[in-house]
Amino acid sequence: MNGSKIKEKFSVLPSKQNFLAIEKEYSSFDKSKIVILSCPFEKTTSYGKGAAKGPSAIIKASHYVEFFDEETEKEVCFKNGIATLRPLNFGKLTGKKALDLIYRNVKTLINAGKFVVTLGGEHSISTAPIKAHYDAYSKLEGGFTLLHFDAHSDLRDEYEGNKYSHASFAARVAEFTTDITQVGIRAQCKEEFKFIKKKKIKTFYAFQMRNEGFDYLLRNKIVETLNKNVYVTFDIDYFDPSIMPSTGTPEPNGFYWDETMKLLKDVCEKRNLLGFDVVELSPGKDFAFPDFLTAKLVYKVLNYKF
Repeated sequence: MNGSKIKEKFSVLPSKQNFLAIEKEYSSFDKSKIVILSCPFEKTTSYGKGAAKGPSAIIKASHYVEFFDEETEKEVCFKNGIATLRPLNFGKLTGKKALDLIYRNVKTLINAGKFVVTLGGEHSISTAPIKAHYDAYSKLEGGFTLLHFDAHSDLRDEYEGNKYSHASFAARVAEFTTDITQVGIRAQCKEEFKFIKKKKIKTFYAFQMRNEGFDYLLRNKIVETLNKNVYVTFDIDYFDPSIMPSTGTPEPNGFYWDETMKLLKDVCEKRNLLGFDVVELSPGKDFAFPDFLTAKLVYKVLNYKF
């Protein structure tokens, strides 16, 4: 697909509706290195609902995130440009057909030279951008690793009879790569525990992380498990419910902002971040802070990356 056809395929949201509410000069498809792809898909959530509203809530909250990042002394939105694409329309698509739609769009964007940020939606959507990045980059020198932030392993072969459940996305990823590092895990079934042992998936459990202390030694240990090229999938229930209540399956003993940003900064400085997704925000009607936190998380990672 040539450049003009790609541009026709992807229409961008206007300034008042895009990520950070940035002007056309910095948010056009042609001039932006970074693209935001919203996937408001929710079919398999099993406890709290509302993940389909996550992408729009993140974008709306981003209008109040400062352009300038004082830690990195950058304004990535102006330096690199961020194009916010119109959300994918899934219609009646479910399961693999929904994933195929995401995969085709992400792969096209990668081929166009874009750094893709995918916003969910439930975690089942992540298999598609992960596979797109794996297919595009796994043969790069230094190899490929999936870095998975989550309270849950999501390694059930199926859940409630569905192989494409939010609780099974990592099991689908493990069908094409087991180069996976999981961070923050504190809820899983016995079969998932056995699967991790069998496939030698590198899992950092929350109780172990707390016992060791989430300092630079632990951060280094996590980074050392990663190959040179890394894709990040970030389920926001990784955070502690005290700062992230707006998610379908909150778990106690989660993690906090500063320690998490230090790890993400280490990853971006010491490895090649290929792309990332952020999923499972279920925005509350009268409680906007979690939406803002998630929007700032997205922008913070971009400032670390670029």
